[in-house]
Amino acid sequence: MTVYVYSITAADHPLNLTGLDAVGSVPTALRSVGAGPLRAVVSDAPTELRPKRRDLMAHQAVQERLMADGTVLPLRFGLTAADDDAVRAVLEQRRDEYLQRLDQLGGCVEYHLKAAVDEDVLLRQILRDSPQARQLNDDIKAGNSSPDLPLALGELVAQEVMARHQALAASIAEALRPYTRQERASEPTGDDFLSISFLVDYEHRELFLTAEKGLADELGADCEFRLHGPLPAYSFV
Repeated sequence: MTVYVYSITAADHPLNLTGLDAVGSVPTALRSVGAGPLRAVVSDAPTELRPKRRDLMAHQAVQERLMADGTVLPLRFGLTAADDDAVRAVLEQRRDEYLQRLDQLGGCVEYHLKAAVDEDVLLRQILRDSPQARQLNDDIKAGNSSPDLPLALGELVAQEVMARHQALAASIAEALRPYTRQERASEPTGDDFLSISFLVDYEHRELFLTAEKGLADELGADCEFRLHGPLPAYSFV
């Protein structure tokens, strides 16, 4: 029977899973599969598994319940194995790696920060600070019909936007880094210039949150901060 795998924990980790649903339209019971000092939390895998909201929430709920009682290695949605024996084999083969990761993640949670800046504000700043951009813009507004001007201005603005995004992202990460154990940056999407996860010790959470709020206040309403957490440490497994 194919099994769906949620998490890996130490063998003595509490399994307080009462009231939680497994993934699938007809959820089966959550259970554990053990091998030495490790165990995996699993359920029977549904015949069809898609990232529907119900199943994503069920997967996340298991991680959060386990996280409340100690360190967990949260696995990504959709991971399956052929059967319980296959799960045990992986736990045995990768025993040292998983034990090391559990030790490294002990007493930590993940926070994920995304940030975007108002593009109109950024454009005004570029026109204010860059004589070349300002001159090109003035020439266009004055009626200069050269087709090269809009292209040149567009390229210059794009370069300036990228440089400012990179500088701002680096300064935010640097300001928060003293309160974190690890960080993992990912490619921003949409209008965001920053997408980064931080591994934060419990004892430093308040310092981290205070520093993040201070940065958001300092940058003002033109820069939108979206902080998610505390989360299971998906980015650091």
